Amino acid sequence: MTRELLYREALNEALREEMAHDDTVFIMGEGIEGRGGSYKVTVGLQEQFGNMRVVDTPISENGFTGAGIGAALTGMRPAVEILFIDFTTLILDQIINQAAKFRFMSGNTA
Repeated sequence: MTRELLYREALNEALREEMAHDDTVFIMGEGIEGRGGSYKVTVGLQEQFGNMRVVDTPISENGFTGAGIGAALTGMRPAVEILFIDFTTLILDQIINQAAKFRFMSGNTA
């Protein structure tokens, strides 16, 4: 039996399941606590998991993407929500120059 879900509902369900299953999973992004983000993907997650695991960030995509990369390097499992697709160009430095090159820059020790 198949069921139909909106894409945002499927994302919400997947995040909820992983957060319930694994305490290292958390979400970061702008406006995700109270209103569930721009696209309502995180609706209800703060009420269930608290504001330590559903982190409403300031408007600084480059900063909180870097924080997510750092958290992942320490064993956490962050889900970073970027407010609009236009803002993904702001995080390219973190993705290309930090995350992608970390193993090389650390001498393959991480």
